Amino acid sequence: MPPLNPLTQLETHEVMNQPAARPDLDLWQNDKILRHYAEQMGADQSDLGHFGSKLGHEDMRKAGRDANRYPPELNIFDASGRRIDEVSFHPAYHRLMDFGLTNGYAARPWEDKPGRHTNHAAMVYMMAEVEPGVSCPMTMTYAAKPALEASPVIAAEWIPRLLSRRYDPAARPVEDKSGVTIGMAMTEKQGGSDVRANSTIATPDGDGYLLRGHKWFCSAPMCDAFLTLAQAEGGLTCFLVPRWTPDRQRNGIQVMRLKDKLGNRANASSEIEYHDAFAWRLGDEGKGVKTIVEMVHHTRLDTAMAPAGLMRAALSEAHWWVEGRTAFQRRLIDQPLMRSVLADMVLEHEATTAIGMRVAKAFDGDSATDRAFSRIAVALAKFISNKRCPNFIYEAMECLGGIGYVEESPLPLLYREAPLNSIWEGSGNVICLDILRSLTREPLAGEVLFAEINAAKGADRRFDDALKAFHSRWPGLAPESEARWFAERLAVLLQGSILLRHAPDAIADGFIATRVAGEQGWVLGAVSLGDTGGILARL
Repeated sequence: MPPLNPLTQLETHEVMNQPAARPDLDLWQNDKILRHYAEQMGADQSDLGHFGSKLGHEDMRKAGRDANRYPPELNIFDASGRRIDEVSFHPAYHRLMDFGLTNGYAARPWEDKPGRHTNHAAMVYMMAEVEPGVSCPMTMTYAAKPALEASPVIAAEWIPRLLSRRYDPAARPVEDKSGVTIGMAMTEKQGGSDVRANSTIATPDGDGYLLRGHKWFCSAPMCDAFLTLAQAEGGLTCFLVPRWTPDRQRNGIQVMRLKDKLGNRANASSEIEYHDAFAWRLGDEGKGVKTIVEMVHHTRLDTAMAPAGLMRAALSEAHWWVEGRTAFQRRLIDQPLMRSVLADMVLEHEATTAIGMRVAKAFDGDSATDRAFSRIAVALAKFISNKRCPNFIYEAMECLGGIGYVEESPLPLLYREAPLNSIWEGSGNVICLDILRSLTREPLAGEVLFAEINAAKGADRRFDDALKAFHSRWPGLAPESEARWFAERLAVLLQGSILLRHAPDAIADGFIATRVAGEQGWVLGAVSLGDTGGILARL
């Protein structure tokens, strides 16, 4: 709860025309858009009601602020000079991790209940509103299950603890723990996204391997084990590297430094070296990319969904401010230009939420068409939603004016986070090339994608004209130089199709007019919208 009865009559002035401090929030019940698409895509709303109501409390939001204000610290040595390579976190970080994992952030998608991945996607969305940094280790833990299944022996030991709904941050071997988290260490300095250029060497050693090399990015170095790639005799291979060896000794993983990042500050990202680190092989030698790609596929769902939550948080702050502040004898929310800006932001946010939740529904499916659609659509959603996110949050910041640029507001945290999910798990160019590659190598991907888009044909002439223009411009695939243009238009058409079939008329009409038919300028709010009131009713 905010402070009671703060003093408004100060010695030099009276504090007025300032919105009150925000009370406890219900991130589920007060979000019409998320609830709408959760229902449309088959989520179990009883789970999400509890999650959103608790997460929105002021004490949880304060924990999010504290986790960012007091970032993790690296302790390479103990007081006696012995090497420990451990990272310490503020208690707020542990509180948020415990909340997310015990409520099923990582486990829920794999449990035999309705709305598995759709529920998970909604949790990602709501977590992003409060503190997105802790989502990184929880997302990797969720996404590790398919990769671990490449080794039945490893899966039997690790997966039950991964899905236990227990948060156990203690630094000790896996057999002593009730719950575990899994991290990822793939990229190296010389290769980046080109993981086939990795130089880390894996040498057979008894039942496992010994790894020697470096990783330029190791996310969440206090996880209990890491999915990693290294060169074995048979080629690039996937491994699980535990923090403790089978004989209960600290593994040869040395944390060289923590990254000083723009955002995502509650989460520790590091550079590490493997000094004959023990590892178990996952899958066959030479099949490393094939093995780990399932983990990447699932983490991409979260990178496609997180921007919707970031947008929601920013839009909610902007809405609260413009409803509670006046200028020139009128509330800001009642001024036509502000209404245009806010309505345009609602369209952007709803389209982002809709495509993310539709992709999550495909992850819940078991058919070949569901799998094919999820692979191509998650790439489109990740690309379009994250490219829109930074400017969206900046516009929300501008709605607040100067206070939006100040750390007392949530907007700076959201703004710093906004670029991350576009960069992680394949930046823009990588994703666009993946889209072209998928459409080339997997004919079913194109079939199911255009079946989904074509499902809205006949609902709006402007949509039909835009789809016809798309096929006229690109009768087949776009050349590589036009891959971003191609991916953007394809993603917008997919969003338009989903909204025409699932959104209120005012939303669908506004999106088609501005995004599909292109009746808008370069900036949010440079639009002429018909039913502005109907759009703003979504708030």
